[in-house]
Amino acid sequence: LRDALREGNALCCQNDFKAAAAKFSTALELFSNGFAMEDPVKSSAEDISRLIGWIESKLVICYLKLEQPGPALYHAHRSIIQNPSNFCNHLRQAVCFRYLHRYSEAARSTMVAECLYVLANDEELETSDLLQMYWQAMIQEALSKEVTFSALYTPFKKENKANKIKEANKTFSEKHPDYAHIFTDPHGIHLLPENAESHSAQQYLLTLGFRDKEIGNTVEKFATRKLPVILGKKTAFSLNTKEEAETFWQNTEKNIMPILDFLGSTKIKDERGPCTRAVEQFYHAGLLKHLNRREEQAQVMSQAMAELATVPYLQRVSQEDGKLLQSLMADAADILAGKTGKRAWTKIQKV
Repeated sequence: LRDALREGNALCCQNDFKAAAAKFSTALELFSNGFAMEDPVKSSAEDISRLIGWIESKLVICYLKLEQPGPALYHAHRSIIQNPSNFCNHLRQAVCFRYLHRYSEAARSTMVAECLYVLANDEELETSDLLQMYWQAMIQEALSKEVTFSALYTPFKKENKANKIKEANKTFSEKHPDYAHIFTDPHGIHLLPENAESHSAQQYLLTLGFRDKEIGNTVEKFATRKLPVILGKKTAFSLNTKEEAETFWQNTEKNIMPILDFLGSTKIKDERGPCTRAVEQFYHAGLLKHLNRREEQAQVMSQAMAELATVPYLQRVSQEDGKLLQSLMADAADILAGKTGKRAWTKIQKV
């Protein structure tokens, strides 16, 4: 294992990233066979996770250098699962999303990286400023590529939230009278990149306007309820055939998921619960399974696990939510391993 890691590092220094990736993959395989430390029995789980996370992060770098952002993203998720408090792992994930033109998700990953960095290194303002600039750039890229909606951020302090939402909706409709559907996200306060030296911590409400009323209605349903809601269905999770799943993907999911990702790009905490984003990703993975797109399903499940692993580092989690978080982590691991059986996720689908 030590030889594989040493050789992988040397090959990286020589810019032979293909050979380096092979060495680091060998190292991961040795780990899975039990070659972890001098004495695996005495090694702490934390030390092992950090070392696995470090190897995964090296694989992210190798695949990005090889211009293969898909495999790089997979290893980025895995590096976060192993070491969620390391801001660099989230920043590498952001770079992978950026290469894949998934700018909203890149913005969210950078926001998380910046938050973790400030929590650990509050006095180092220069790096925080750079992270804020990257976050801002990703938000601007996401908006510049978007044609289905426009966004308005309204400063929010401690006013009556319901009244402030009405005011934000009115302001948006006055500025954009030709938009068919307008709604302000009621669950959670949004943050925008600010200069780190100011530490203003200004909070915002996010209002979205849609030219297509049907898309706007669907996004509002998804964004305001705890469980995803399928347009035209009386109950959630009721796609029974591959044909139904394909129709839903083409008509709805393809348009809705990027907008939900944008909603998450400036919101650390969701008032619906700390596991809400992961629930959306579980649902998304289930849809991909219906479509027999297994590789994408595995990618989304890995992303859900990374999201869940990071939650406790960003917000306080109640005992009840903590149990749900652990159960969903176990469910995601089972799904990735191809296991079946009764799970917390199965129960959620039946609520």
